[in-house]
Order: sequence, then structure tokens, then C-alpha cells
Amino acid sequence: MGISNLIVNDAIKVEFKDIQFSEENKTTLTTFLKEFSHIEALSKYNLSVDNKILLYGHTGCGKTTTAKAIAKHLNKKIYSIDLSTIVSARLGETSKNVSEVFKKAALEKAVLFIDEFDYLGASRNDDKKDSAEMQRLVNTIIQLIDFYPNDALLIAATNYSDVIDTALLRRFQLKIKFELPTQIELDTYYTTLLKEFPKEFHQFHRRYNISFAEAKTILHQAIKKQIINNEEQKQALND
Repeated sequence: MGISNLIVNDAIKVEFKDIQFSEENKTTLTTFLKEFSHIEALSKYNLSVDNKILLYGHTGCGKTTTAKAIAKHLNKKIYSIDLSTIVSARLGETSKNVSEVFKKAALEKAVLFIDEFDYLGASRNDDKKDSAEMQRLVNTIIQLIDFYPNDALLIAATNYSDVIDTALLRRFQLKIKFELPTQIELDTYYTTLLKEFPKEFHQFHRRYNISFAEAKTILHQAIKKQIINNEEQKQALND
């Protein structure tokens, strides 16, 4: 498996203004972006920016979208790998592949986004028969993170931070939790999405205690149903 099979250079079209954040996460990310915008000024005082971020929490709450928005805001390329899809039966090969990805992103001062980070972050004390090999792989990743350059950015995402090795977790200066949005946050999100459609389609049953991704799907399904009903009514009148 070559490096070309592991890297996807995503077309970045995501803006921060298009993402719904909790106030806490918005503040954390705003502070982080300001640091990266003044990296040269900080370096004069031997201060490094926080360039290793772990995004964790509920699925569908914007972790991947946030990574893309960060890359766009910083005008950097983003390279994405999903660890659950690249782990080889020969873990030594996986170490080599992951090392190549880190090297490429570092040379280009890019954003490296690692999804399903928990897949390789499980405890090195795991009782699997290949635990020794997995431990060596985790150690390789720890070294890659430690030597990742200050002017590049590493973002990892997981839905299961509790299974990640603590030695890996310590490498991330920022850990940002993504939780299910509140009713107020979802209402704001629904209202924002509805602006794209005529008011005649704005009536639908709003659901709560779900992720932003689920809310978007529900809204779009409801609007599509209304549009189709309207078209069918028009067609019936013309028949």
C-alpha cells in the first residue's frame, strides 16, 4: 500500500461561519487561530504555538468539518487519513506508511488530519496477540508527533477518547470535546439552514437531542418531501 492510497487532499470549502460551535469551543478555537496567525512574533520569545489538537466526542457533531475549516482559515493544505482503513496485517508496513504521511505533511507545512485516531491509540497493555507489534506502532506515532514541526498542524479525531493510550493523549496541547447541541443551538442551526429555502417549506417537525449532521438530514428530508408534494399537486392539476 503506497502513500498515494493513504492521502486525500481535500478540496476545502468549509468556513468557520458555517459551523455551529458551543461558546466554549468557539473561544478555544478563536484563541488557537490567533496564535497561529502570530507564530513569528511568538517565536521571538521562544514560544511555540499549540499545533496538536485532539477533537473528540459524539459522532456527527462537526469534528471533520472543523478540521477542514481550520485548514481553510490558515490557508493550508489538508491531508486526511483514516486509521481504521490503513492498518495492515503487517504492522511494520503500517508504521512506514504513516511515517510517510507525516513527512509529506510536515514538508508542506500542511494540516494532517487523522480520523478514527482510537484505532491505533488503544492501550499498549492490550491483551491481543499482536500487542507487542501494536505497542511498537504506537511508539512510532508518539515519536512522529513529538517531532512534528511547529509550523505544521496535526489534528486527530475520535469518538472514543477513553480508549486512547495516555501517552498519546499527553502529546496534544488542545483537547476539544464535541457534544450533542442544546435545543437552543439546534434551533439556531435549523433557522440558518432554512434561509436557503422559500418560506413555504419552513414548516417541519424539529427534532432535538441529535447531532448537527442528523438535524441537517432530517430538515433536508422534510423539505424534499414538501417540494415533491408540491410538484405532484401541480402535475395533478395539469392532468
